[in-house]
Amino acid sequence: MAGNWFGRFLGDRGERAAVRYLKQHRYQILARQYRIELGEIDIIALDQETVVFVEVKTRKSTAKGQPFESVTGQKQKQLTRLAGVFLKKHGLLKHPARFDVISILWQAEQKQPEIQHFQNAFPPAGDFQFFI
Repeated sequence: MAGNWFGRFLGDRGERAAVRYLKQHRYQILARQYRIELGEIDIIALDQETVVFVEVKTRKSTAKGQPFESVTGQKQKQLTRLAGVFLKKHGLLKHPARFDVISILWQAEQKQPEIQHFQNAFPPAGDFQFFI
């Protein structure tokens, strides 16, 4: 259980760093840890008129690859479904939207993480696609 607790702590720390990063780049944060029965979206933000669904991946090393490499096709399908629900629920289906991935490498000795931001990281996936 200790590893699971540490993983949640690292993930939450990474999401907080991602929110700071996005705010510094003039994104407006609409939601963090948006959760419904289908799953969770880490961050939902506005980049001018575009609704941005952000998946944040944080790791303490690259031993298992770069953090962004863990955004699988299955995860992309899930995020697409969640984004569609969010857009419909909030009357935003006519707004442009995209999926970004923020990859955070936060090694133990670092005070600040290495942040990579992949805009438009993947297209909508699966059966529940929407126009971007």
